[in-house]
Amino acid sequence: MIGPALPSDDLGELQAWHAACRDAPLAVDMTRGLPSAEQIALSHAMLSLPGPTPFDSGDGQDWLNYGGQQGIPQLRALLAPLLLGVPAAQAAVGGNSSLALMHAAIGLAWRTGLPGHAPWAAARQIRFLCPVPGYDRHFAICRDHGIAMVPVPMGADGPDMDQVERQVGQDPLIRGMWCVPRHSNPCGATYSEEVLRRLATMKTAAADFTLFCDNAYAVHDFAPQSSAPPGLYEACATAGNPDRALLFGSTSKMTIPGAGIALLGGSARLLDWWLAAQRACTIGPDKVNQVRHLRFFGDAAGVCRHMQQHGHMLQQRFAQVLKVFARRLSALQDVHWSRPSGGYFITLWVPPGCARRVVRLAAEAGVAIMPAGTTHCSGTDARDRCLRIAPSRLSPSEAAQAAAIIAGCVLLARAEMSSVPGRDVSNTLKGVP
Repeated sequence: MIGPALPSDDLGELQAWHAACRDAPLAVDMTRGLPSAEQIALSHAMLSLPGPTPFDSGDGQDWLNYGGQQGIPQLRALLAPLLLGVPAAQAAVGGNSSLALMHAAIGLAWRTGLPGHAPWAAARQIRFLCPVPGYDRHFAICRDHGIAMVPVPMGADGPDMDQVERQVGQDPLIRGMWCVPRHSNPCGATYSEEVLRRLATMKTAAADFTLFCDNAYAVHDFAPQSSAPPGLYEACATAGNPDRALLFGSTSKMTIPGAGIALLGGSARLLDWWLAAQRACTIGPDKVNQVRHLRFFGDAAGVCRHMQQHGHMLQQRFAQVLKVFARRLSALQDVHWSRPSGGYFITLWVPPGCARRVVRLAAEAGVAIMPAGTTHCSGTDARDRCLRIAPSRLSPSEAAQAAAIIAGCVLLARAEMSSVPGRDVSNTLKGVP
């Protein structure tokens, strides 16, 4: 049930509808892309693993003792190609947070420099390219290191490469760029082969320019894919720029978020650089958790079967949201939304000047969504129209109800704006079913 049909554009009727919603708020949280309890239950069997059975790490390391800094070879052989697109020898395993690895890698580049290059701290100002809409936690890492952020627009097949190439070709202080190549956060875009090729081959003013690739959704398709684009590392290596990409991934949204495994990968030179630094801060990772994951998945086919279950559950929730948006908002020429084939987010573009108002109205009706501007590296969306919608944690019925509330709040915010002299937008309304 997605609620009664809303009035088309009558301000009074929409206000009365919203008042009724405030009197009986829905009380759901769509701020973050969290796995649902149903998804996490798929991995409950891990809680009894790895068990007491001995395990041969294959490299002479005792998995119950210190050592094995790079991670258990069998787990790297399983996950490095799937999540990072690199061979097992070119990946290292960390804790449960890929964000922690990203933060640490940037901090290392800042303090010591990337292999063969001066520390970033020696420059007067480091800049990163940030696709917008983008991931707020990437922006937070930049702010934490004092890195200036340069926005570049995101499209349906990746970032605007004309802008990217122009910026990195002219500015030697641009040392990095954030990338989420598959099911990007929050638009759900998957980079095209052409975008990956241009990222890998483009001329850069900074010799140590690096693509920080967050492969958080590498295997998070709603339905099995017949083919996948080449990985970013593969594209860079083929172009003769193997050191250009530093890749990150994790199992946090694959198994149990509180007990996941993160991985870092790249060229052999970048991996040596990373491991040399890690010797100063750790004697070895949590190998017990690595064995747990290895025994749970078994092999690549096991990962595929497991992720197909995740994809089916997520698709149910996303389908409900998209159905409601199509029913209630498709007649509006100034409203559109992404239609992802995987990942955890939908981006909703509302009429210019309405996003913050929609967030406020939705909160009053019991639906929490991320503040407007969160998807922009400046923290402000100049057009005030971009919203990130995260249905994953809700049940399908809750997702439908929440989407109906959001759609109604879009209509109300739009009607309020139309009532302001000189801000009439009614000519773009073709009639709401």
